Amino acid sequence: MSLGVYISVPFCRMKCSYCNFASGVFARSSVDRYVERLCDDVAGIEKMLSDAGGVLERNVDSIYLGGGTPTILDPAHLEKIFAALREQFEVQARAEVTIECAPGSLAEPMLDALPRIRVNRVSLGVQSFVDQEAASVGRQHTRAVVLKDIERLRGAGIDNINVDLIAGLPHQSMASWRQSLGEVIGIGVPHVSVYMLEVDEDSRLGRELIAGGTRYHAHLVPDDDLIADLYTEACARLNPYTPQYEISNFARPGLESRHNLKYWTRQPYVGFGLDAHSMVDADPYVLLGQGSATVDGSAACMLEGVDADGVRLATADSLEEYLAGAPVRSSVISNISALEETFFLGLRLIRGVDLKKVAGQFGAIAESMSPMITELQSEGLLESDGAAVRLTSRGRLLSNEVFQRFLHPSLSS
Repeated sequence: MSLGVYISVPFCRMKCSYCNFASGVFARSSVDRYVERLCDDVAGIEKMLSDAGGVLERNVDSIYLGGGTPTILDPAHLEKIFAALREQFEVQARAEVTIECAPGSLAEPMLDALPRIRVNRVSLGVQSFVDQEAASVGRQHTRAVVLKDIERLRGAGIDNINVDLIAGLPHQSMASWRQSLGEVIGIGVPHVSVYMLEVDEDSRLGRELIAGGTRYHAHLVPDDDLIADLYTEACARLNPYTPQYEISNFARPGLESRHNLKYWTRQPYVGFGLDAHSMVDADPYVLLGQGSATVDGSAACMLEGVDADGVRLATADSLEEYLAGAPVRSSVISNISALEETFFLGLRLIRGVDLKKVAGQFGAIAESMSPMITELQSEGLLESDGAAVRLTSRGRLLSNEVFQRFLHPSLSS
């Protein structure tokens, strides 16, 4: 199975008020050190995975540069990163190579470099085509800048463009939301991502909303009912042009995000850089040698008894710690945890979870999910045609509640 590669670039010109990622405005002097450290990690990936009991797949069919704002790097930095990747991996000729871009950050030297380093997909963090809404959360672009950047990308031969929109920004109304939806439909991009505003303590806007304050225009954020209506409106308006294939994502057939599908279908991926995560297949021989599993009997029985579906790794989420060489954290994914993930990740997809495939992969323990599936069906949150189970329209609005139900304490203990 081909591998996905994620590259974290945490640098931004300005930190948006809603952002809860490990990114921010850092000194320019940190960039060279960061790229060096990242390339060192790429060079050492085989040993890193081996030490954790994971298996390295070198055939790569997707690369995703996220952040942060990767396009504020110098082209030379990106060329160095891609050279390091190609030293360690066999990147397929038709691999999907995505870079995230804040509108207005795409300087001409970078635009010229993207085709040269084989970037063929760009994800634009537009969030809103209404200038007042974008400015209220710290976005530095205008509608005109977005449209110009899309024109420039297409002129450079990059037509596979995603536009991000957020439902729930300050000042947003149904009328202004329809304006943004109309714009994204009118420009005809093949992929649209629609996210409902997240409210948590990891962003300035989230903290202010929780506190009931007025900074960052928090008092002008739509209420939960309106945000749900905005999401429903997006599904209705976008589906005829870019059919919905995941809770937050819409695409023309064949242009779904190959990289993100790896996450939702639990295919292997490796991440490099700040707060980057990896999930790869486990090597049971290594795990047995480390004492991660002890089972009596023959060697074959011992291997069958290793409770390990895969290995997960994570890098430091502090730039200082990452640059100082903080060790990578690793953990073994048990079979029951893998089963839970199969449901709460797979249910993000409109097609749902293939029950026959789950039974074939997990055997008897797959039956442990049957009562929960039946219960959620009775509540109108799941539906099934016998072959697959999927979220209902109501279930998509309450998806976090549904996913939490699959993390059943009695299953995980």
